[in-house]
Amino acid sequence: MSSWNVGVFASIDAGLGVQLEVVRDLGIKTIQLHTPSKTSRTAKHAEEFNAKLSAYGITISTVFLGFEGESYESIKITSETVGFVPKATRASRLAEAFQIADFAKLLNVDAIGSHIGFVPHDKTSADYTDVVSTIRQLCEHLKQNGQTLHLETGQEEVTALRDFIGDVGTGNLFVNFDPANLILYGIGNPIGALKTIGQWVRGVHCKDAVATTGVPGVDWGAEVPFGKGQVDAELFLQTLKEVGYTGPLTIEREIPEDPLRQKEEIGQAIELINGIISKL
Repeated sequence: MSSWNVGVFASIDAGLGVQLEVVRDLGIKTIQLHTPSKTSRTAKHAEEFNAKLSAYGITISTVFLGFEGESYESIKITSETVGFVPKATRASRLAEAFQIADFAKLLNVDAIGSHIGFVPHDKTSADYTDVVSTIRQLCEHLKQNGQTLHLETGQEEVTALRDFIGDVGTGNLFVNFDPANLILYGIGNPIGALKTIGQWVRGVHCKDAVATTGVPGVDWGAEVPFGKGQVDAELFLQTLKEVGYTGPLTIEREIPEDPLRQKEEIGQAIELINGIISKL
């Protein structure tokens, strides 16, 4: 049997994650946290939130970066708006990422998660070099805080992500592996990708999806409850065990517009994951 903890993606006051009261009701003890709003990033709010976490017996494994102006409306719009790749917002988002990381330190969190965006394919281009430099600056700031950066999978092939990590070269850059994103973006088979990138994985999302019936990489696939799509939940957990992953299994179910169904489907995912764990 594995020693994994089952977690969930949550939020303080914004974002797609469930609220802490739902986390408590589900009996979950570990969360990844969506970026708190700018007004929440104060020492006073951190103290209050830490007290609430302590009362509920919940710990945060990762605080995820998120920025105003990001949109996942389509793959094209995602490429234009998300992460650190869009040139117009690169510098301001780096500065804000420093602030979010410092707030995460007040929450006693040593891992920051992020969608970097669609990394330029031409490694000789000035744009690629600048993205590498931007993430290197972020990682150096995180080092001062005793933190690591975990890049979310999905927007590029994992071999490109692996090479990017090497080019940044700070030693505190890793991967948050989301198998559903590889299906949603039409990137490839999540199990094969996990085997390729496994030694860099420091966080995971238990999320599921089905591939698009349109053009892969152009049209979105569809997110579905964990265990109901093309990820193959049992093989995914088995492969995580094989690559030596020991961190939390964080359920992500992005339907905040339907909180009752969100809670129900997260509960079903917990039951499924615990059933698989008992057999490993």
